[in-house]
Amino acid sequence: MSDSDCADPVRKALLDDLDEGFAELYAAHRGLVFSTALRLSGRWPDAEDLTAETFLRAYRALAGYERDRVAQLQPRAWVMTILMNVWRNCARTRSRKPPPDLPGEPVDAVDPHEDVEAAAVRRETGDELAGLLALLPEEQRAAVVLRHVVDLPVSEIATVLKIPQGTVKSHVSRGLRRLRALGGAR
Repeated sequence: MSDSDCADPVRKALLDDLDEGFAELYAAHRGLVFSTALRLSGRWPDAEDLTAETFLRAYRALAGYERDRVAQLQPRAWVMTILMNVWRNCARTRSRKPPPDLPGEPVDAVDPHEDVEAAAVRRETGDELAGLLALLPEEQRAAVVLRHVVDLPVSEIATVLKIPQGTVKSHVSRGLRRLRALGGAR
């Protein structure tokens, strides 16, 4: 594949220059990665850590890739796969070594231009969704977030989670059914 045949601007930028291409990759996918990390972890600071670790690992991996491998890369699915691996590793580590009890949750940053009422509604809705998502089994939570929050197609979710498409559909369906039941119980 020649550089002129490359339809994906991120992949083309990565082929042209790793550093500038990585900046393009970050700009194109940082919102998606952070939003997904926030829904998976349920906490803003954890989402920031997951996002930073995801892009750090992505850069390190890209530095070792041959040109042909970069040319075949599907950037969005690839970055989301890295995020899912980082999230699983963090969850596994956290389950082995619980964090110490802290006196209180840190206050999330507030946008000074946002209407107070809108901020309160957004925060309440986000907290409720995060709480419900946290009650789902890990595989259902990941599938539901990737499908309905990130809006990835089933085929990409299957690639990211390394499971068959039918299993993705099953996880999404069961996760949504469970969310409805949990939401109705509250």
